Formats: sequence, structure tokens, C-alpha cells
Amino acid sequence: MRSLLAGAAALALIVAPTFAADYLGGAVKSTDISGKMVLTDANGMTLYIFDKDAAGVSNCYGDCAVKWPPLMADAAAKADGDFTIVDRTDGTKMWAYKTKPLYYWYEDTAAGDVKGDGVGGVWHLAIE
Repeated sequence: MRSLLAGAAALALIVAPTFAADYLGGAVKSTDISGKMVLTDANGMTLYIFDKDAAGVSNCYGDCAVKWPPLMADAAAKADGDFTIVDRTDGTKMWAYKTKPLYYWYEDTAAGDVKGDGVGGVWHLAIE
């Protein structure tokens, strides 16, 4: 039983994402996922960018935003380094990295999941 637990612990260390840096007071992290420094939220959920967005402009609304929820920012949020605020057409705000709005993928269910990378040829990991 002891060797089974040790093996499970070792596997968890290999599979689990490794956090490297914190941004926005820890709300966003740079996480090593399969050798890439990917932006995640504080819980390790992967963030993505959308090729159809313009700099500082989100073009993901309606069903798109259901499948690709934005990384929301509160009304008092302020830009911080490479992280800026995007005003959405519904009056809410979301975060962007280097002018690219940030999103989650609804099929990612665990920290380190990257199921949204490459969807439709227009969704990509948010790489630091």
C-alpha cells in the first residue's frame, strides 16, 4: 500500500502544472504545462486567446462566450504591466494580455487541461 501511495504522489508531481509567476495579485499565474509557460487563473485553469479578436477588443459574445467565458475583471480593475482591461459591449470588463483578451474553454475541467488549444484553428493557449 505504501508503494502505491508513493507512486500516486510521484505521478501527481509529474502531471500537475507547476506555477512559475503570479500576476494581478495572484489572479493569473504563469504555469509550466508540458514545457510551455501558459497563463492560467489562480486555480490552474488554462487561459486562451482568440485570433478573431483585435487588439484590446473582444469579438466573442453570445454562444461564443458561453463556450469561451472571458476572464472577467471587476469594475475597479486597473491595467498592470502587460495586463490591460477590455471593455465588453455589455458593459462588463475582462482582462487581456499584451492586448489579447483572455478566455477559458468550457471543456477544460481540471487544472492543466488544454483541450481548447487549436479549436477551430483560431483558439490558442495564452503563452507568456
